[in-house]
Amino acid sequence: MLHLLRTHSEHPDFELLVKPLNTYLAILDGEDHAFYAQFNQSALLKNTLVAYWNEQPVGIGAYKAYDETTAEIKRMYVDPEFRGKGIAKAILQELERWAWEDGFTSAILETGHQQIEAIQLYHKTGYERIENYGQYAGVANSLCFQKSLK
Repeated sequence: MLHLLRTHSEHPDFELLVKPLNTYLAILDGEDHAFYAQFNQSALLKNTLVAYWNEQPVGIGAYKAYDETTAEIKRMYVDPEFRGKGIAKAILQELERWAWEDGFTSAILETGHQQIEAIQLYHKTGYERIENYGQYAGVANSLCFQKSLK
């Protein structure tokens, strides 16, 4: 059974899953990892989720304000052993709901070309490709997406 906990970045289960996320991203990003890592400082996140499958922490996600109306989705990760169960979709939808409750009207996010599963998830959940924003502008390996929150 899936349970989602709204928490903060200092929660021990969030910190536990940040480690394999960072390892996974370091492999995918290769020599570009230092560039991306500077924008993924989990300690700065106040709105984080931990997903539990039968009380075991198996996934995380977060959002932060990008501007007054836009939330940026960050740190999406599900343990590979638990993928294919709809956990990432549940995390994403709960982050969107939370951001909406906090007054945001849209969500943006960045992912890499090699993160095929993530790209598929974002397309399936209504995100549309946009021009790379902010620090990702002009970065060839980044793909950026946006969705209206209603």
